Amino acid sequence: MAPETGTRSNAVFDRLRADVLGGRLAPGSKLKLAMLGARYEVSLSVVREALSRLAEQGLVVAHPQRGFSVMALSPEDLTDLTNTRIDLETLAARRSVEHGDLAWETALVAAHHTLAGTSLMAGEGEVNEGWIDAHRAFHHALVAGCGSPRLQGLATGLRDAAELYRIWSTSLTHDTKRDVPAEHARLLELAIARDADGLVAALAAHIQGTTDMLLRYAAEAGL
Repeated sequence: MAPETGTRSNAVFDRLRADVLGGRLAPGSKLKLAMLGARYEVSLSVVREALSRLAEQGLVVAHPQRGFSVMALSPEDLTDLTNTRIDLETLAARRSVEHGDLAWETALVAAHHTLAGTSLMAGEGEVNEGWIDAHRAFHHALVAGCGSPRLQGLATGLRDAAELYRIWSTSLTHDTKRDVPAEHARLLELAIARDADGLVAALAAHIQGTTDMLLRYAAEAGL
């Protein structure tokens, strides 16, 4: 691939990804190559390559002989994913409180400091990629002291599977009542205090709160 083509493909990939995450390409919508080629002013082959990369990330779905579509917002899948996440992530958090050492505490405090200092939004309806990374790192650090690589891997995998849903809960719902930074600060406080029961309850509510926001949006949008 020529450098110019690779640069153009990366640029289209970034724009497509931002449009999916920001809800500008609606959940479940068909992605027509000709329309996207005109939108981004590139060839169909460049669009197809970018869509294939997004399919690998689970942001779009490739349909044999029928092209691509944005991943659908499935209330049933979201509910199942949330319930399983709560079961495993709270177990990992509890074990981190019980077994985590000073290094775990230090890493958790550092991860929260980065998250608290990173802006959530990069623009109108667009979640900041830096915040996404910092948010993932904080939740990863929260369960990193559990002492079980398998449990940690399962919990992290489920969080990754919920990433698009989580971003949509911000970019699509525009909820102004929820104080997410305060929720994160509370999770840190409970973890450092070694309050396992309190942390489990707060983490479950934190995860469920995101899901409830998106389920309300799905109901209102008829999805």
